[in-house]
Amino acid sequence: MPGKDVVADHATGLLNITFKVAPGPVATFGPFSVSGTSVIKPDFVSERIDIRPGEPFSPQRLSDLRRRLLSYEIIGSVRFIEADRLDAQGQLPIEVQVSERKENYFGFAANYSNTDGSTANAFWGSRNLFGGGETLRLDAQGSWFTEKSDAVPDADPFGYNFSATFMKPGIFTANEDLVAKAAVLREVTNAYVREAVTFVGGVRHRFNDDFNMQVGVDLEASQVETSTGTRDYPIAGVPFDFTFDNTDSQLDASRGVRASATIEPFAYFGDAGAGPLLMKASIATYHAFDEDKRFILAGRVQAGSIIGASMDEAPPQRMFYVGGGGTLRGYDYQSASPRNAAGIIVGGLSYFAASLEARLRVTDTIGIVPFFDVGSAFASEWPDFAGLQYSYGIGLRYYTAVGPLRIDLAFPGDSTVAGTNYGIYVSLGQSF
Repeated sequence: MPGKDVVADHATGLLNITFKVAPGPVATFGPFSVSGTSVIKPDFVSERIDIRPGEPFSPQRLSDLRRRLLSYEIIGSVRFIEADRLDAQGQLPIEVQVSERKENYFGFAANYSNTDGSTANAFWGSRNLFGGGETLRLDAQGSWFTEKSDAVPDADPFGYNFSATFMKPGIFTANEDLVAKAAVLREVTNAYVREAVTFVGGVRHRFNDDFNMQVGVDLEASQVETSTGTRDYPIAGVPFDFTFDNTDSQLDASRGVRASATIEPFAYFGDAGAGPLLMKASIATYHAFDEDKRFILAGRVQAGSIIGASMDEAPPQRMFYVGGGGTLRGYDYQSASPRNAAGIIVGGLSYFAASLEARLRVTDTIGIVPFFDVGSAFASEWPDFAGLQYSYGIGLRYYTAVGPLRIDLAFPGDSTVAGTNYGIYVSLGQSF
């Protein structure tokens, strides 16, 4: 019978307590109901509940379901309300209570770097365009390239990128989403100046909460000016994208792995025969050494290759470049990349880059981050690691409710190749 026995041992001064418990009936999941929806359709939530009545009750299954529902922008919170008792079938009915976020939003963002240039971005978005969790985001970005382009010295340093990104969830089943992005842009770099209209669209399949795959089309009509002249590039590709992410935060991860890989055969309109094959991958891992997450070690490795095209044939905007805040801090943008006989950056057919950071939180709002970067782009199809460059530095973090404000100061291993003696980077969120 349930209860407890209490025995006092006066000789030792110990009190021994034995609790007797009687387990209740084994519970299974019962029917799910949905409440709290107003702007989204109730079916949107119920169709994404993959737990069937009769399955053994599991808190982990509920935790996975909460994470899945919260991956949709319109859903702000998820609460499970369990019934007081089992039903006649021995099942536990559960109410899924959701709260919705505001349908529309807008905002502004800015980045600064003395090596990469500066950007300012204004955006507007809808989290529920047609009532079924569809998302639309419109971005208007302006950029300023800090130096004159080596390839086109008289080019205007201003750039722009106007884009629209759309996602419709559940086009076939609850696990398939339609995704599309169109953009009109002008890009100014040391290697080229590009004006382009681009479109990327396809279907994304969610294998589980962490892993998804996307296949689609990649179309581009661009005019690219380099040191050798101007050329039109009508390009069509079929990208296969793979993404794995089980980290605990997009802006400030403390545990987990974030990985992505792309395989894309592409060709130029009008050319006969098979085109080049582009491959690239990135993997980052995060580990907190204490429960308060005050010491986090973070590392990232990136690599890529273009097969089936020579240095003269590959489009400049599809080639690989290393140098700057996204790959090798402390180096001018694209500077750790192959150059032609005149010393102008032309890009590489492959690249490798890696970063290691020790993220130390000194107070609740202040942190310091010593870091080390290594990387280069190469003229060969596969990285040969000849002339590999490195940099090192220290970063300051100011932790806010939306994420850490990042300020990094980096120093190049070879200032002649880097084109500068230091690099400064300011943005919201960790570097990776």
